Amino acid sequence: MTFLFVIDPLEALKPAKDSSIAMMRELQRRGHQVWTCTPRALAWEADAVWAESARRIALPDGTAAAPWFAVQETRSRSLAEFDAVLMRKDPPFDLEYLYATHLLEAAVRAPRPARVFNDPRALRDHNEKLAITEFSEFIPPTLVSSDPARILRFREEHGGIVVKPLDGMGGAGVFRIEAGDPNTNAILETVTRLGTRTVMAQRFLPEIAQGDKRILLIGGAPAPFALARIPKPGDARGNLAAGGTGRAQPLSARDRQIAEHVGPVLAGRGLLLVGLDVIGDFVTEINVTSPTCFVEIEAQTGFSVASMFVEELERHVGIPPAGRLIEQAGLKGAACRESSSSPTRRWHRPSSARRATSTAATPASRRVGSLRSTWRRTPTSARPRCRRVRGLRRRIEVTASSCSPTCSAQPPATLRHRSWSPAGLR
Repeated sequence: MTFLFVIDPLEALKPAKDSSIAMMRELQRRGHQVWTCTPRALAWEADAVWAESARRIALPDGTAAAPWFAVQETRSRSLAEFDAVLMRKDPPFDLEYLYATHLLEAAVRAPRPARVFNDPRALRDHNEKLAITEFSEFIPPTLVSSDPARILRFREEHGGIVVKPLDGMGGAGVFRIEAGDPNTNAILETVTRLGTRTVMAQRFLPEIAQGDKRILLIGGAPAPFALARIPKPGDARGNLAAGGTGRAQPLSARDRQIAEHVGPVLAGRGLLLVGLDVIGDFVTEINVTSPTCFVEIEAQTGFSVASMFVEELERHVGIPPAGRLIEQAGLKGAACRESSSSPTRRWHRPSSARRATSTAATPASRRVGSLRSTWRRTPTSARPRCRRVRGLRRRIEVTASSCSPTCSAQPPATLRHRSWSPAGLR
């Protein structure tokens, strides 16, 4: 299958940490084609939206060095030709970004519609700062205004505050103002542009010292680990782009409460991937344009957020799960071991030794049910051959190599069971 990333220029991405590249690698690992274009390459004509000079790329395995990609083909293609289009352009959400969402929405409603994630209308409707106002029970004291005098009164009421523009990213333009700060008026004049630009002010949360947590929601469900971005000394911003340090950790009970309330609401609007920013017990931002932290979480925990995301993406475009979802008990690292009792399914890549024993640790009835489900969903032409063993009893050995190159069903390499008949799979 083919997937198009509408993204910043590839040469500007950082392969060692970019979440979009992690998605591309996972798609390629599953046998899909990866295409890319920039938002400026989108064009509408005759009831169709086109990606001009789209590039099909290949990603060498396991390398972060440049060049991290190789161009295989370049040509213009209609967005409807792709199985899914992923909008992964970074903010700022300027006029060009706005125009891109309108073009993507035109592709969605075209006579031959495209499938776009995240939904372009939802991207417009959910400003990453203002979206939190819908969930006021989970946010700190907050003010949205362009009036410096009103912001000043808000600071006097709550003590220290943080002021930030509504269209920024990476901590850019964020100011902390404490009571008695002699630069207060100058900061407010600057950030509001003398009262002509609307900004957000929030009560300063001292819990930022423990990190600004990025919680990833995929299809409305939270990944089991957050990345706590801890500010560098002397800074109140935890953003990695501002010098913060990332530390992966299991979700707390409060984190899960927030995620389970917010996630289904946003997923119902077509937001397949969302990044919540949580400080202490409060949501401070809802990121919908190009949420990140996939690479950092996997590097520290072994949990593949990219696999979880691609599994959900495949489900949305009609590819059945391929048996890669496993119950993970012994996760990497002490923080992971503390959360191993959680019932959350984990997209974890086990070591070769763990992979060899993972089937034996699964109850037989569960293995049979999983295999039956995979068999039913696998195209007839791609089903592995059966061998007759002991009369009518048969044994099926499902291996990744036994499926055709176009088959999406690729269960773990050692998924075997001997004590059932294929008749039960019909």
